[in-house]
Amino acid sequence: MNWLTNVVRPKIRNILRRETPENLWIKCPDSGQLVFYKDVEANQFVIPGSNYHMRMGAVARLKSIFDNETWFDVALPDVTPDPLKFRDEKKYVDRIKDARARTNLNDAIKVGYGRLEGAAVVVAVQDFDFMGGSLGMAAGEAIVRGLELAVEKKSPFIVFAASGGARMQEGILSLMQMPRTTVAIQMLREAKLPYIVVLTNPTTGGVTASYAMLGDVQIAEPGALIGFAGARVIEQTIREKLPEGFQRAEYLKEHGMVDMVVHRHDLRPTLARLCRLLTRSPALETVSKSAQPVASPTQIVSAADVAPAAPHA
Repeated sequence: MNWLTNVVRPKIRNILRRETPENLWIKCPDSGQLVFYKDVEANQFVIPGSNYHMRMGAVARLKSIFDNETWFDVALPDVTPDPLKFRDEKKYVDRIKDARARTNLNDAIKVGYGRLEGAAVVVAVQDFDFMGGSLGMAAGEAIVRGLELAVEKKSPFIVFAASGGARMQEGILSLMQMPRTTVAIQMLREAKLPYIVVLTNPTTGGVTASYAMLGDVQIAEPGALIGFAGARVIEQTIREKLPEGFQRAEYLKEHGMVDMVVHRHDLRPTLARLCRLLTRSPALETVSKSAQPVASPTQIVSAADVAPAAPHA
């Protein structure tokens, strides 16, 4: 009996534990229902029953937008990794290393160049899983480089915003990215090219105070939290109870802060239609033959020749 209890049972328990992935099931934050992870992934990370929009990673987002799930990765300039030698409970450089290992991203923003319904577009995606999508020097450079490429290719620029704000570990250098990105957007406007912003959950702080609210068209995903300061801080400041749904996408649409709230399943055709309308043409400039993506759906092509990196910061 001791042999069965002490040897066989623990071995069986270990085998079962190894064969069960940690993310096999997802609990919906809205309804509390348990959903099979692969079902949610196949549904573009929208909970089938409640229609709750989960956060979406940068690579998954780019796959959902570009034709045939293929695009060119835009080469981004390098920046000083830890300009202030910042340290709190942990060194900033160590936090960056951990975030890179966890997300397989170099920083919070990934930029791609490809086709959307046959038309050339530049898309930048902010990944909240990388240090809360915080805006630092590298993220600022990514936005600026994406805007520059859009001007070079005479194509629309689409940004998916998801951030907690400026990155505190970079101090004033992170705040400087707000005017830098604003100036770069003006460059796109002078070229008379569309700038479309998709606000996802959450978009707050310095990102909201800069490029996330400067789009020609402001789109939001259902239920997205959008604001500058948190609701609790606002209530404590004005000493009033905020209305129901305050800072949510639907509330902001009713009060004119965003133009439309679009379900994730409808985003791709909506963006393609907007790009055609804003450029006043039935079809946008297509990607040149020499720059055609030839990757398989699971492969991402490096595109240093298509989008050469700007000078190092």
